[in-house]
Amino acid sequence: MPHRRSSRIGLVSDPAVSRRTLLGGVAAFALGSTEAVAQAPARPAVPAKSAPEVKPDAKPETPVRTLSAVPGTTRLKPEPAVATPVWSFDSAAVPPVVRVKLGETVRLRVENKTDRPLSLHWHGVRNQNPMDGVGGLTQAPIPPGGDFTYTFVPPDAGSFLIRPLVVGGSSEPSGRGLAGMLVVEEVVPPPVDHDFTVLMQDWRLSDNGTLLPFGQTAFAASSGRLGNLVTVNGKPVPDAITVRPGSRVRLRLANACNARGTRIRFDNLKVYVAAVDGQPTDTFEPLRATLPFPPGTRYDLMLDMPAEAGASGSITALVGNGLALATLTTSGEPVTGKRGAIGPIGENKLLPAEVRLQNALRRDVVLTGGARIDKDKPATEPAYTGDAGKVWAVNGAWGNAGVAPLFTVKRGQVVVLALRNDTAFPQALHLHGHSFRLLHPLDDGWEPYWLDTFQLLEGRTARIAFKADNPGRWMIGATVLERFDTGLWGWFEVT
Repeated sequence: MPHRRSSRIGLVSDPAVSRRTLLGGVAAFALGSTEAVAQAPARPAVPAKSAPEVKPDAKPETPVRTLSAVPGTTRLKPEPAVATPVWSFDSAAVPPVVRVKLGETVRLRVENKTDRPLSLHWHGVRNQNPMDGVGGLTQAPIPPGGDFTYTFVPPDAGSFLIRPLVVGGSSEPSGRGLAGMLVVEEVVPPPVDHDFTVLMQDWRLSDNGTLLPFGQTAFAASSGRLGNLVTVNGKPVPDAITVRPGSRVRLRLANACNARGTRIRFDNLKVYVAAVDGQPTDTFEPLRATLPFPPGTRYDLMLDMPAEAGASGSITALVGNGLALATLTTSGEPVTGKRGAIGPIGENKLLPAEVRLQNALRRDVVLTGGARIDKDKPATEPAYTGDAGKVWAVNGAWGNAGVAPLFTVKRGQVVVLALRNDTAFPQALHLHGHSFRLLHPLDDGWEPYWLDTFQLLEGRTARIAFKADNPGRWMIGATVLERFDTGLWGWFEVT
């Protein structure tokens, strides 16, 4: 049985790099901070044969909350630029943060008042399959003028993304601004003075503030729709966060960009990683105070601010000379009282303590397609001349509403996927409905944290292992949404 080695973190798979190495993302992204407030085939989509049971001691259902996806405007550039035409939830510039306690029911009616089909994926939630929110696989997309009510009990505490995800139509609703976060609070959360969400987005704007066109094959076949303006929680960076001296702060970072990944650095901030992709881990300091941050990734960070007023630190995206995403500054009267050192926030006992690989179902998953780079002319732009709708493929098939499953597996079986990136670009990938371990070469161990999203470098192979304990039809696909829209996904079935 592979053993777990103690480690720091490296979420970009590279068998040549030690586990203590933090590998980076590809390009850049966007941030925002919202403080916690009081709680208030694929064949036509069909229900899964069974779904995770709600525990008898589950708390009463929360009331139905309505989110209306509506066209509107928001000011992203100063005058004389015009206000940018966007889509938002409930006409609010700040993306929503849905908060529940572990054991409570999420009940959210989504009204689609845009002119495109819509569905919302709860990125990272090990959800009941009919509630996973993949339009065209797990549900019929919500048509313009229609609505759909998502009702589920998240099995895990943690920080999760809300992203539009419709087969062939995800990039535009995301690029127009639709995003949010789901925060499932622990029954007994770690004591902190502040709990902030920090949601990165980026926007591709013209000089006059309008959105540049969508659906460009050149973007889909290469790096995706990379924005030229970054926001944090819907506002241009940097976001300014002020707390009392000596405060203990929890930061929930999430990357909701269409395509941009980045490394993030913590300047004058001593942070500890408490959870990765929503799942708690042994607390550790990031190596060289940096973390990789591809689209779809989330981190829960804990830090103690200095005891004196006027102290300041920042979260910086390593783009160009560095882009400050958020600043934290102390002001006012210090927080008094003693507290212990920052430690783990607990463990998720619903996830297996070990992943037994001896009798695992093993499958190869090969990513191909996209633009190619002329090795004799590396300075030239990548070129693509193929079908604009079939840019990418998984095991030779481009993702579409009629694609056959990659494999079928009995519930409870351990699965090992060997993912090979035969494209010219790093690929950020997301596994739906499950959390996985990133294996070391030759299956001789695994990274000591659970993931649902990671980045696979071009020309590399990575192996992931998970227990297929959630019945239904589940995707594995690109988190760069232009690539997803043009075929970079497949699905498997747990029976």
